[in-house]
Amino acid sequence: MGVIENTNLNSPTSTSQQTSSATSSPFLAACYGQAHERVPVWFMRQAGRSLPEYRMMRGTDSILTAIADADLATEITLQPVRRYGVDAAILFSDIMVPVYAVGFGVDIQAGVGPVIAQPFSDASDLERLRPLEPEEDIAYVLEAVKNLQAELVVPLIGFAGAPFTVASYLIEGGPTKTFQKTKSLMFANPELWTALMDRLCDITETFLKAQVEAGASALQLFDSWAGTLSPAAYEQLVFPYTKRIIASTDNLGVPRICHGVGTGELLALFAQTGAEVVGVDWRVRLDEARLRTGGKVSLQGNLDPAVCLAPWPVVAEQTRKVLAENGSNPGYIFNLGHGVLPPTDPAILKQIVDLVHAEGHCDAN
Repeated sequence: MGVIENTNLNSPTSTSQQTSSATSSPFLAACYGQAHERVPVWFMRQAGRSLPEYRMMRGTDSILTAIADADLATEITLQPVRRYGVDAAILFSDIMVPVYAVGFGVDIQAGVGPVIAQPFSDASDLERLRPLEPEEDIAYVLEAVKNLQAELVVPLIGFAGAPFTVASYLIEGGPTKTFQKTKSLMFANPELWTALMDRLCDITETFLKAQVEAGASALQLFDSWAGTLSPAAYEQLVFPYTKRIIASTDNLGVPRICHGVGTGELLALFAQTGAEVVGVDWRVRLDEARLRTGGKVSLQGNLDPAVCLAPWPVVAEQTRKVLAENGSNPGYIFNLGHGVLPPTDPAILKQIVDLVHAEGHCDAN
């Protein structure tokens, strides 16, 4: 199928209240490409991982146990906002929470990632992906979002995993480098693939809507592993479902971010999903990414997370390089190209925030 231009990209879809919120927040304004004074910044996986206060609170229990404690999830979400002064918070959660909540049999093992007790293999497994009932299945997520809405002075980003990325874990049984089982099912059994995508879309749409209704100010859809696909395979077998999910949130009045890793060849398609913002990893310069997306969306990214392990003069140089590639385009949010690495020194992230706030200027016109 061909790429269909979305003429409604990068513009608020609802009310004057939404526009007012955007102008009072550099992050929301940047999502919509509206005038604001400085480049906003936040970090994927800023909640947890590298923070000593996070490790102290988490202990040795499963991350799913921590997520299920609304008060703990609230505090962990707030920690990087206090420490770094970032322009947005992202809910402390995980992309596997919805399928875990419906009882598919998911665990998240330290140092490994999501592990599935009984991987998805045939049509009978579709019944294990029942509809998500937010008030019953994810009450702890909604409570954390409501807590944060009352405490935060910056927007809260809710999020979900895109169907392809979640499906890859369900099918492979855990993290993979080859995606061989996932791709085999996609190409060899398109009918089952479609049914699986439909089930995951239903769950994801419900999950995202529930977060916004509880108080989230923006949404990010993580299609982390979409970059393992060719543009043709992505366009035919994944893009329609990502677009469907974004469309389901059109009436929620919040900006949407679509992010993947290794997706340089997919950026033009990402820009057609309906999301206001497209995440860019470190493999593509921001100015090139803007060409590939046709200037129709805002961009987010794209410092290599590994750079943050270098001495500060190196990090500062690379941060300034990313800002220079953006120029003064107001439709830009500084971030890493992927999540914060666990060994990262929190002091480095704080210095990045300060530098971006001091030197990241936008064209107010």
